Amino acid sequence: MNNEKHGLPGGQALPRPDPGRARPPGGPSELPSRINLSHTPPGWVKNGSAFFVTVCCESRGTNQLCREPVASMLFDAARYYHERGMWYLRVLVLMPDHMHTLISPAPDRTLAKLVGDWKRFTAMRAGVVWQKNFVDHRLRAHESIDEKAHYIRMNPIRAGLISAGESWPYLIEPQTERPARRSGPTM
Repeated sequence: MNNEKHGLPGGQALPRPDPGRARPPGGPSELPSRINLSHTPPGWVKNGSAFFVTVCCESRGTNQLCREPVASMLFDAARYYHERGMWYLRVLVLMPDHMHTLISPAPDRTLAKLVGDWKRFTAMRAGVVWQKNFVDHRLRAHESIDEKAHYIRMNPIRAGLISAGESWPYLIEPQTERPARRSGPTM
C-alpha cells in the first residue's frame, strides 16, 4: 500500500492545525501528570463485556503504525489473539500514531494482561514504541457495540486522512474477513 496517498510517508510528522500550541491560551504552564488507572473491572462486570481500547505510540505526530510491514504484524498479532480465543476482536483501526479497537477478553483473561502482552509482543516484533498503559472504556448496557464500531471505522475520515467513501487500508474486522491462509505470529 502506498502510504504517500494518505499523506503518511514513514517517519514523517503528521500535520497539526497549530503545532506550537500544546495547551489552550491561559492554561497551566506545566504538562499534566499522568494518573495510573486500574484496568481491572469491578466484580459485578459480566464476562465477555466489550471494551473500547485506545493505545498510543510514545512519539505522537509520527507515523509508526500505518506502514508496512508494521501494520501487517500488528494485524497478524491481533488475529492470533482472536483466533485462539484470547479475545473477541470486533474491529481494529490503526491511525498513524495510535490505534483503536473494540474487544471482549475471554472469561479467563484480564484486559490489562491481554493488552500489555500484545503491546510487548508487537513492540519486539514490529519495533513500535508504545506509550505506557492504554485507555479503555467498558461499553455499558445502553451503549451499542455497532455504534462504537462505526465510530472506530470513521476515525480516519474524522482525522482527514481519507474522504468519505474511501476505504482505509489499516482496518480489520475478523468477522467479515475470509479465513487466513497462514497462521498468526509465533508466540
